[in-house]
Amino acid sequence: MKSVAVLGSTGSIGTQTLEVIAAEPENFEVQSLAANSSIEVLAEQARKWKPSVVGLIDDSRAHELAAMLPDGTTLVTGQDALADLAASADVVVNGVVGFAGLPVTLSALSAGKRLALANKESLIAAGPVVRQVRSTPGAELVPVDSEHCAVHMCLRAGEGTRQLRRIVLTASGGPFRGRSYESLSTVTVQEALNHPTWSMGPKITIDSSTLMNKGLEVIEAHELFDVSYDDIDVVVHPQSIVHSMAEFSDGATIAQLSDPDMRLPIGYALAFPDRLATPFGALDWTKAMTLEFTQPDRAAFRCLDLAYSAGRSGGTAPAWLSGANEVAVEAFLAGRISWIAIADVVDAALQLWDSTDADTLEAVLDADSRARRVASELIDAGGFQPALSAPRVTEPNRTTAKAGQ
Repeated sequence: MKSVAVLGSTGSIGTQTLEVIAAEPENFEVQSLAANSSIEVLAEQARKWKPSVVGLIDDSRAHELAAMLPDGTTLVTGQDALADLAASADVVVNGVVGFAGLPVTLSALSAGKRLALANKESLIAAGPVVRQVRSTPGAELVPVDSEHCAVHMCLRAGEGTRQLRRIVLTASGGPFRGRSYESLSTVTVQEALNHPTWSMGPKITIDSSTLMNKGLEVIEAHELFDVSYDDIDVVVHPQSIVHSMAEFSDGATIAQLSDPDMRLPIGYALAFPDRLATPFGALDWTKAMTLEFTQPDRAAFRCLDLAYSAGRSGGTAPAWLSGANEVAVEAFLAGRISWIAIADVVDAALQLWDSTDADTLEAVLDADSRARRVASELIDAGGFQPALSAPRVTEPNRTTAKAGQ
């Protein structure tokens, strides 16, 4: 039986991780749970799973949470507490959102643990720093994001990258697939939040609509699998059945197919190198199926190429890209800039990147901070097309939840 630390347990990845563990309780034991501030949900989870330790980032609510925990469960608080929890279990699920998840990644790998990674910032902004600790004896990094987990499976089946020609990441295309650049100048916040496949939080849903999310995944794939950007392609696949592919030197392509269900990659990461006995996402091959693949419209969805450019620049450019994009997305959700202006803001911010290296955690955090400040100043200065309206932001109503909520 493996002990599991579920960090970010109240979010999409965390709750689905607990569903996987509930399906196979003979194989996994919840050792610790942690969240940012959702104390009611966290307390309910603690009463059900009775972990040894519960962590809370927002220590201002520690007294409230402590009164709701079961006997025998210890409460730890603050950012450092999460890093400590990441060094204690056999498998660490990092579902923490944003830069708060970076210390979790570094701590788990430094302690030689299995890391089931759903935190994008760890590899996008701090790839070179994470690379330094991945060589720790015993450390394993298994990606939870559906596309990268699919690549992990394909490379495993194809015996690694030795004869790999290219990785192909699939994208649903988001809610604006097939739309022209000109027509996208009038989209509303609610339209951008209406993802056709996945249920996610507002930020990652907007990233999916601009294809920035896929660009960030390109940077992740480069870091995860040590593959050149020239050998990572993106295709639009609206059915979201093929989650990614690996093409080899002889022309053979290995793909991972399943219904969209994040419990499959979560379970894969928990059980690796074994597999779960529970078939999450299994397809019914007796039913007719159509699989479509097209090239992304890079003129309409400029964020994809901005991510490639930042990745190829290296250093702190990906951190700069990520920070500027977060500010631009927040401005769009607030109705301050239009959807197409998201790429304009990120592009303008990248032009001001100062070519610093990402050799330390401090350098990465500083780059993120400066990128956010630059993007905010650019938006405050005006010159970007404003949104037509600022509808109330609500969660999209979808049945399948994905990383990032």
